[in-house]
Amino acid sequence: MSRNTHPSPTSANDRVSVRTLAAPTRREIEALAEIFDQYRAHYGEDSDASRSACWLGENLSTSRLRVFVAEDNERFVGFAITMEVPASLRLAYFWQIRDLFVMPTHRRLGVGRALLASVRAAAIASGALRLVLQTEDDNDAALRLYADSGYAMIKGYCSLMLPLDP
Repeated sequence: MSRNTHPSPTSANDRVSVRTLAAPTRREIEALAEIFDQYRAHYGEDSDASRSACWLGENLSTSRLRVFVAEDNERFVGFAITMEVPASLRLAYFWQIRDLFVMPTHRRLGVGRALLASVRAAAIASGALRLVLQTEDDNDAALRLYADSGYAMIKGYCSLMLPLDP
């Protein structure tokens, strides 16, 4: 198993621990892909654990993404996926939380909070300027979790998208 480079400053409970996947093994990528695929299905995407494993493996091996996992008895029960983003005006960088997911069996146990706390500690240790994330405006549970964890809505900011599908 890969080493925990940023231990969780808070534990979700006595059974769950959070760690960064540094140089994940094939087995770890496949285990992550299983719950990542459930996350994708939750948002309406077709299930494809094999394709998820390939995508995760590629993005983790190139360091485009960093993954924090929550484990219960060595089984992944949640994850947070982050990326570093250049902050051109400040000539620095910030972290963006791209994805956060906790298995239904482990929700409301503090797992999401522990993942967010671990990401925050790692971002601070790396010298990041800030953490940002986005979610749907009707995702009340996530919005409560983020607000309780210190995140604030950005006033005067509009998120836009240009689909590039052929």
